[in-house]
Amino acid sequence: MDKWAAVPLTAAAGCLVALQAPINSHLGKSIGTFAAATVSFAIGTMLLFGIAITIGGGFGDIGEIRDLNWYWLTGGALGAAYVTTVLVTVRELGAGGVTAATIAGQLTMSVAADRMGILGLPEKAITAPRVIGVLLLAVGVFLIVRD
Repeated sequence: MDKWAAVPLTAAAGCLVALQAPINSHLGKSIGTFAAATVSFAIGTMLLFGIAITIGGGFGDIGEIRDLNWYWLTGGALGAAYVTTVLVTVRELGAGGVTAATIAGQLTMSVAADRMGILGLPEKAITAPRVIGVLLLAVGVFLIVRD
């Protein structure tokens, strides 16, 4: 995929993520935080199962999972931590605050991960523009949340 096609596609997915927190929060108020997180993941799992079966080639290579290091299997746990956290924090921060804090946290961790070259990433130096970008996002979080 071309880089400039990936940007709007990712931005569109980001729009959906911004809606996820208030939707899941409302569900959480109705059925409980952990039940809502479970229901959210169950629906997502069913959807992904259907996609894998119909257009993703099925699960023919699933046996290869045994050869992976344990940390390659933590993505679902990280997603569960995020979904469960925002179920609660969106009530205080609102969708804008949760999204701003999420993006700031993502950028901060991704710059650190790039610097360390962990998880198969090529090493990238921490440069002044990268630090300024992180700081500007921190200021953005403050401006969004301070109301």
